[in-house]
Amino acid sequence: MYEYALAWEWLAFAVRWLHVVTAIAWIGSSFYFIAL
Repeated sequence: MYEYALAWEWLAFAVRWLHVVTAIAWIGSSFYFIAL
């Protein structure tokens, strides 16, 4: 059961950082296309 909880914590951590990186990339690309 502990392994399941640990895997869930790592999955939540990975999804959170993927969300942050995707948001930064989205905002950066929108500014890039505005600058074009």
